Amino acid sequence: MITNRSMPPAVIIPELPYPDVRETVDSLCRTFRLAERWRIENHGAQLSFGEGSLVVTQRNHGADASFSVMVRVDAIDSHYEHVKLAGAQIVSALADDPYGERQYTVQDPGGHRWTFSQTVEDVAPKTWGGILFED
Repeated sequence: MITNRSMPPAVIIPELPYPDVRETVDSLCRTFRLAERWRIENHGAQLSFGEGSLVVTQRNHGADASFSVMVRVDAIDSHYEHVKLAGAQIVSALADDPYGERQYTVQDPGGHRWTFSQTVEDVAPKTWGGILFED
């Protein structure tokens, strides 16, 4: 299995939208003793607590407060084919991203998004504009 510095070891990673990412990250770290793993300017951050993690994202003005979940899987291609055959609403098709992950996103009946991801290479966050705090 390939590991990737841009991804935490957790299998399920909630993605929570907030109106102010920096304020939220500071508050969550201070209040719950979470640690900031990496940051993308002022619009995203990954926080960790033990082996768990979550992603704080920028909520667009007027957007609802629904959340997303990222799930790390092995054999992403067959997983994607299964999900397509099951009739899921695909939001973004399976593709490689610059962070070293191969991913696709679906929307569930409740309007929440699920991104399924498989690590394909180890990519340092600084190569895509992120700042890694535990290197």
